[in-house]
Amino acid sequence: MDREYARPLDVEALARVALMSPGHFSRSFRAAFGETPYGYLMTRRIERAMALLRRGDLSVTEVCFEVGCASLGTFSTRFSELVGESPSAYRARDHGDDEGVPACIAKVLTRPLRR
Repeated sequence: MDREYARPLDVEALARVALMSPGHFSRSFRAAFGETPYGYLMTRRIERAMALLRRGDLSVTEVCFEVGCASLGTFSTRFSELVGESPSAYRARDHGDDEGVPACIAKVLTRPLRR
């Protein structure tokens, strides 16, 4: 899911790859990661969206589809839940000078948290 976050992924397909039933996969995933497969996938997508919005060269709609979301409404709602502000507000905000900050550090500092 981390690598293929932009592709359409569903529990059935993920379970098939893991050689598990969808129910067992979902329960095992939640036990291991503390959230559902869908929640984990959306968090990864929002992380990528935050990076694209900080770059500033894509519209919110373009970012939505770039990270694999099919609905702008669902993307905006989930983004707001995890980040605490709308994608448009996040994009418009000054994020300071990101140059020189290693990507691994920027990722930790900007990781969306469940509220």
